[in-house]
Amino acid sequence: MSAVDALDVTSRPLVILHGEIKTPPLSAAARLEAGMNLRKLQRGMVLSMPVSRPMPSIGPRCAELRIVDANATWRIMYRVDADAVLVMEVFAKKTQTTPQSVIKVCKQRLRDYDVLTKGVCND
Repeated sequence: MSAVDALDVTSRPLVILHGEIKTPPLSAAARLEAGMNLRKLQRGMVLSMPVSRPMPSIGPRCAELRIVDANATWRIMYRVDADAVLVMEVFAKKTQTTPQSVIKVCKQRLRDYDVLTKGVCND
């Protein structure tokens, strides 16, 4: 990476509202894959299946990154705003559907973020 890439002014900041993307529990390879995909989002790229799946049940511009690891399948719930990429949750997916508890907590974190940063409540 060049110094110009490191100082990319067109990149959105990454705001982690909850969760960690680290080794362990993710393997080093899964952590690097997550980091590369989050960086693509920061630079304005649109990711699609199988890497990312829209999550309209959480809200507009929300999706999940899908990271397949040796012993788990990880999900990183995120929203792309004009000024930032927000990470709402990181978890190991154990069922075919996203747990309602995860959807509920992601919605709440986004509401809290929007109120704190924009003074907006999107109920």
